[in-house]
Formats: sequence, structure tokens, C-alpha cells
Amino acid sequence: MSHKNKHDSAVSAPGTTPEQTSPVTPAPAQEPPKTITLPEAELAQLKADAAKAAEHWDKFLRSAADFDNYRKRALREKEEITRAAREAVITTLLPALDNLERALDHSPEGTPLHEGLLQVQKQFERALAEFGLVEITAAPGGAFDANLHEAISHIESNDHPDGAIIQQVQSGYKLTDRLLRPVRVVVSKGKTAAEGEAAVAPQPEVKTEPPSEKKNAWFKSPFAK
Repeated sequence: MSHKNKHDSAVSAPGTTPEQTSPVTPAPAQEPPKTITLPEAELAQLKADAAKAAEHWDKFLRSAADFDNYRKRALREKEEITRAAREAVITTLLPALDNLERALDHSPEGTPLHEGLLQVQKQFERALAEFGLVEITAAPGGAFDANLHEAISHIESNDHPDGAIIQQVQSGYKLTDRLLRPVRVVVSKGKTAAEGEAAVAPQPEVKTEPPSEKKNAWFKSPFAK
């Protein structure tokens, strides 16, 4: 065969691709899964090991749950101890803050003593506010709230209705969302007794006069002497 004939035989026929002309390799046949037969003793050991592994896994899950509950409980106890210690310290300092407020009320305004006490009070309040302390006040004329107020006295008042606050005696405080000390106030019992009696107008008395004796004066009883 000449060189030309060899070249012609190497050229693919028109309309065909190299993929079509290349030989297709058949996929190897898959072998069926092999079945392994174990001795009875070895099979029983495998089942026992699987049961023990499942038991150990269950114990692990229970231990993990117990540890998580312990961690949460320890965190709550730590927060409670911290809150109780903070509350005890602030409760001990409140009387000193009250005395400082009384000293301010009795010191003349504009004096160096008053200004010094005022600066100490502001510094004291800022320091306590960093721990979550909030002051509670009660305005005169406001309604009494048993959740925030403590009534130390009830007096009659013509200017305030029954149950209204007349005067604040001592400020209250909250530590974060917990009431540390209620506001001590004087509460009105309503109008005085004299005012209440004046409000009820007395009813006029209606006098019934006995029948006039002169009405039947013309009749004289024969038994009369």
C-alpha cells in the first residue's frame, strides 16, 4: 500500500466524529455481594458489643444532660449570691443616704456646707446607680399603690380624696427590677368629720299640730261637768 493510501485510510469518513470512530470499552461487570458467614460465638460477641455500645451512648447522653443542668444551676446560684450580696450592701448604705438627705434639707442653701453635702449626695447616688439602684418618689395627690408605697399614717384631708397621697416621708428604691424599699407616705382618709356632716344637709322637721279644740266647741258633752 502506498503512502497516499495509508493517509486516506487514516482520514475519517465525512459526517463522523472521533468519538464515534473510537472503540467503546465495555464497563466491567459488577460482582454480586459476598455473603460472609460468621460462627455463632463471634456473632453473639458482636451483638453483645453493639448492645454495650448503645448502653454507653445512652449513659453519655444522660451525663451530658446532667452536666448541662448542673452548669445552668451553678450559674443561677452564682447570680443569686451576687445579687443577694449587692442587695445587702446597698440596704446597709440606704440609712446613710437618708441622713445625707436630711442634712441637706436642714442646711441653708447657697452655703459652702450645703454645696458640699449636695456634691457628696450626687457622687453617692451615681455610685449606687452603677449597681442598678433606682430611686422611687411619690408626688402629692397621686394614687396610693400598694406595690410601691407603704402607708405609715392615714389622716383626714379636705384637699385630697380618700386613698390619695398627701406627703412623702421617705424615698423608695428599686434594685434593677426588684423592690428594695417602698416609698413611705402619708395617705388621706377623705374629708374631715365636720366637712362630711356639713355636706349632708339636715332634713327640716315637720311638726304636726294637734287638732284645734275650738273646732267642735259648739258641742258639749252631757257628761261634762
